[in-house]
Amino acid sequence: MTPTEYLTDNDRISPDMITGFFVGWPHPPTPEKLIETMAGSYRRVWAVRDGKVVGYINAISDGVLNAFIPWLEVHPDHQGEGIGTELVQRMVALLDGMYAIDLCCDPELFPYYEKLGFITFGGAGLRFPAAIHS
Repeated sequence: MTPTEYLTDNDRISPDMITGFFVGWPHPPTPEKLIETMAGSYRRVWAVRDGKVVGYINAISDGVLNAFIPWLEVHPDHQGEGIGTELVQRMVALLDGMYAIDLCCDPELFPYYEKLGFITFGGAGLRFPAAIHS
């Protein structure tokens, strides 16, 4: 198996490298929108193998004490290979010194994040799907 490369900038990422993500989303963002989102993030890590993105994670932050991880995704063909765990560990290392690193996820994912040291707590949010395509 070709080794996975982990990149913290967008310089070598292009839209043609991004396919098959956002499974089940009724209106998924385009690869261009994903790249734009990652470029605007406080920190990001891309997982790339054989010239294709196989996973990514990003964080937004005040740059002092608080960070939030909005997206962690591993391509369905590469789940179970440890890529998600590696992405989370790399992001936590990039956010070293922060008081709070938070994320929201569906309840069925709580055990996954608990294994990585996260604690579970409640949350709430609003979603505006039209913003994905603007």
